[in-house]
Amino acid sequence: VQPPEKPLQPEEWNKLREDFQSPEIFEEVMFNSMIRCNSPIDVAKSLLSHLAKRNGDISYSVLVKYLTLCVQQGQVSEICDVYDIMKVRFKILESGAYNLLIKGLSNSDQWRMALTLLKEVKKIMIPSRTCYESCIKAASRHQDMKLAFELYNEMLAKDVVPTLDVLQSFFDFSRGMKDAQLQKELFAILLYLRDNQIYPHKTFMWSIKLWFESIPGGNWRGHLTNIKDSGQCPVCNHQLEDSNLTEEEYSNLSERIIRDVIHGTDTFRKTSPQEFEAFQTFVENRLPFDIVIDGLNVSHIKPKKMQCENLYDAINCLAKENVRLLVLGRKHMLINSSNWKREIMKEMQNKADFFFAENISEDDAFLLYATLRSGKHCKFVTRDFLRDHKACLSDSLTRHLFRKWQRGHQISKKKCFSSVFSQQPAFRYDCVVQTTGDTWHIPYKDVFEEKYSYRVPRKWLCIQQKL
Repeated sequence: VQPPEKPLQPEEWNKLREDFQSPEIFEEVMFNSMIRCNSPIDVAKSLLSHLAKRNGDISYSVLVKYLTLCVQQGQVSEICDVYDIMKVRFKILESGAYNLLIKGLSNSDQWRMALTLLKEVKKIMIPSRTCYESCIKAASRHQDMKLAFELYNEMLAKDVVPTLDVLQSFFDFSRGMKDAQLQKELFAILLYLRDNQIYPHKTFMWSIKLWFESIPGGNWRGHLTNIKDSGQCPVCNHQLEDSNLTEEEYSNLSERIIRDVIHGTDTFRKTSPQEFEAFQTFVENRLPFDIVIDGLNVSHIKPKKMQCENLYDAINCLAKENVRLLVLGRKHMLINSSNWKREIMKEMQNKADFFFAENISEDDAFLLYATLRSGKHCKFVTRDFLRDHKACLSDSLTRHLFRKWQRGHQISKKKCFSSVFSQQPAFRYDCVVQTTGDTWHIPYKDVFEEKYSYRVPRKWLCIQQKL
């Protein structure tokens, strides 16, 4: 339906409703199209007051739709009015309404009211990312950086993941401020990027560069560069961190993963302890492997191709002289079918060791176990990112080592027509944010990517402090 361009009288609204094919949902549909067309607020208001007169009250869902329109247009006094009505009529609101109210108020001179609302939300639930970030941006805009960082740290403590947008805003709003504590907090954001292997996009990278260069008396200078294959930065000649783990780091990491991730989580909910024991015995009797392949995952690489052919291509590509491969398969692969041809399976089994798990097993734990037990040289192939396992590691140092190990050991398939598997990175240096105190090196991407990606950037921002 097309919303009217000017407010209507009650009888006109009634007429429109009667002519509508499903009168019972007329108001809902009308409000949706008002939001879409960004109708004048007085048109929406005339429908609202007509409803109130006709029904004696207005439903929660209609109020939320009206509120959406008010927030869209920054109608602060209307937002406050709707909140007053809702507060009286409904004891508790759901998160969607709180998101809208906080977003609407935080963009106005009533922004402190949004903070009061945030406190209210905290009593009943963990506030959403939108709630936190609206308040953070409001505090930053009003130069209350201390409050902005309090909210940000509280958000992290509650495992609410910030968007790159809000992280960038901290650098934008802190430009030119001389404040040691603030500087510490911004450095902590850069370390957060490091710990979580997040690569800022180009505009975020510029915000970081401009902030550094704006610190009064800081003498920081930033340059865009490409790191040499040796890991040396051409701008400051600094050698970046090595991508290899030391023997000690490796043994600590594999102990922790085998203890916390493989034995300490819900692996066994999807796989029986007996099956995992059988797998451990299988692996221990055949160690060490050079490459461990997540067979089911790899078999889906090219959707138009038969699954066993995809796996066959991968094995052929990786089976070089004397390379020992372990493929983690599922029992259903052994049944001759349109996707799994018996003769191709036999041929693959001549080139690699296969372990066939039950069809519901969780293969990540098998993959990690076999790779880590094989030693530091062993690589693994999967298109998964193993994010859940990183979450099981409690301290940031181990998480950092896990990511570093993953970057150096996960073989991914490049988007190309040949089935060439490329190990990414083949870099000698580690591709994460790093600092020595008077230098920072920040890898960045040209475009924004919401999803975590193990494709590492080739472009870097080098920032040095000239003392």
